[in-house]
Amino acid sequence: MTRLGESISRALRLLRQDLSSDELVEALLAESAVRRSLDLSDLGPAEQAELIAGRTVDVLPSVEGLRERIESAGSEGRPLTVKLGIDPTSADVHLGHAVPMLVLSRFQRMGHHVVLIIGDVTAKIGDPSGRSSDRPALTEADIARNLATYRDQVSPFFDFAQADFQHNSTWLAEVRLPELIGILAQVPVSMSMQREDFRTRLDQGQGLSTAEFIYSVVMAIDSVKIEADIELGGVDQLLNMQMGRKVMEITGQKPQLVVAMPLIEGTDGTGKKMSKSMGNYIALSATPGDVYGKVMSIPDRLVAPYLRAWTEWSDQEIDAVTARIEDKTLHPMDLKKVLAGEAVAALHGVESAMAARAGFTAQFSRRTFGAIGTLPVIGTDSAEEAVGTVLARTLEFTPSISAARRIAKQNGLRLVIETGERQDAVPLAEDDVQRPLNEVLTKALSSGGHVSEDVQVFLKAGRKVARIEST
Repeated sequence: MTRLGESISRALRLLRQDLSSDELVEALLAESAVRRSLDLSDLGPAEQAELIAGRTVDVLPSVEGLRERIESAGSEGRPLTVKLGIDPTSADVHLGHAVPMLVLSRFQRMGHHVVLIIGDVTAKIGDPSGRSSDRPALTEADIARNLATYRDQVSPFFDFAQADFQHNSTWLAEVRLPELIGILAQVPVSMSMQREDFRTRLDQGQGLSTAEFIYSVVMAIDSVKIEADIELGGVDQLLNMQMGRKVMEITGQKPQLVVAMPLIEGTDGTGKKMSKSMGNYIALSATPGDVYGKVMSIPDRLVAPYLRAWTEWSDQEIDAVTARIEDKTLHPMDLKKVLAGEAVAALHGVESAMAARAGFTAQFSRRTFGAIGTLPVIGTDSAEEAVGTVLARTLEFTPSISAARRIAKQNGLRLVIETGERQDAVPLAEDDVQRPLNEVLTKALSSGGHVSEDVQVFLKAGRKVARIEST
């Protein structure tokens, strides 16, 4: 049995047991932590292809073609050259960005040669995929800053020390006009016009630069220069990666295979992809408690897709544990807590994951906020400020008034008063959002607004909670 097979067998034994047990969950997270760095070089070509394909939307031209390419490279005594292009166009990094890195890590641990192409030339054009308008060019300083942020935050999911970093300016700066024209002359315009975003922008009379129009061709030259066997990227990059196959064929090379990854759905369950602009993301720089809490807020239907996207769990393990939910031998909440622990453990370690689990249990299951020592604190200097203003600063609600009003309307904005083991919740109305905190507090407390050592008061907005200091 392979090392991966042995790990799956151990995990399956754990998954058949009581997943509400802290001790068992910790053992499961520890097994997952080991698997994230597990040597996969003992897998055969068919097993490698299956492991990669199981986490993709599509493999072009086929999964069988991937197996054959792995087998062919092995017979030649060489690893595959696997390419991932990174255009450092933003410093915003979230769990959605980790999805391709997990698959890239698998290739790396199988013994293949991973090349990360830093698009310091293509980033100045800007990937037009999904854009509704043209975008300003980035400076050299922008690119360097964004790259440093990306590498630092994604490193828990991928061993950058074992990767081959290449800046595409190394060869693109040397491409002569006759060479570029020779390639462009053999690329039909129809390939670029397959893009719905291009057609939409032109129909609406919006800007579309010539640089954007040839972006995919320039990106394809990267594949030619490194002689890529495989290019990996999000499914939104599918047309760009197919252009790589075309240009490699034009230049007389064996076309690369394309491994297209899913775009992860956001935490709000609306079906839209995870993004900062939508506010439905989990930042890789978030604290363990924030990561855990945000995972716990997702709809139950996203648990299985997130397990596939973020973890090294096999389909066999995911199918086994979801079957337990269907036959009602496992509560969905217990599995969601395991998923939340997996996300925290990947970013911060198993110990932090278990601490976040304990904190969540104290905060939302036992409902005793006073036992939590890491809550944000609302100081006495905030007493005269409006509740909405306090929420904006302490619990990061933006915009403060509209977000707080929406939560109040849903009966989710409350003052929680704890006296010993007793807890009373006082709902706040929409109008209370603009009232001074001290006024709202005085109205809620029968003791005239005084918070003694025996009485603790918390401001709860949705799932976010802050402790109010004694006044």
